[in-house]
Amino acid sequence: MSERLQPGDPAPAFTLPDADGNEVSLSDHKGRKVIVYFYPAALTPGCTKQACDFTDNLELLAGAGYDVIGISPDKPEKLAKFRETESLKITLLADPDKETLDAYGAFGEKKNYGRTYMGVIRSTIVVDEQGKVEHALYNVRATGHVAKLIKDLGI
Repeated sequence: MSERLQPGDPAPAFTLPDADGNEVSLSDHKGRKVIVYFYPAALTPGCTKQACDFTDNLELLAGAGYDVIGISPDKPEKLAKFRETESLKITLLADPDKETLDAYGAFGEKKNYGRTYMGVIRSTIVVDEQGKVEHALYNVRATGHVAKLIKDLGI
């Protein structure tokens, strides 16, 4: 399990396919703030709620200079279905090898109902215009997280 990121750390670079199979890199967003959030699986209730909350607040976030990228271990085809089914407007990226999830400390040991297993840790990393970590939030809740994030960012 990799280390969790701390404010001030350089955000690990990544290039991953989006829902249409196009490659998207963190460096494509240089000069803008980026909210990179990691979620376990497309088309599941909590992840759907979170993705819809980000989509509903996208104009507000974009107006404040933030781009939003959601990353999960799903394949691009599943992300495309997720986007269509839920009318999502945020960028969704596929990380089936979990390399980016790992680099951001968003993959590791989880406990659920007394069982320990490896999985995606629901996390949100806010990256500043210079590519440095501004906020690193781990084990966030799917419901209410976006509203709290907007409040914390002072938007």
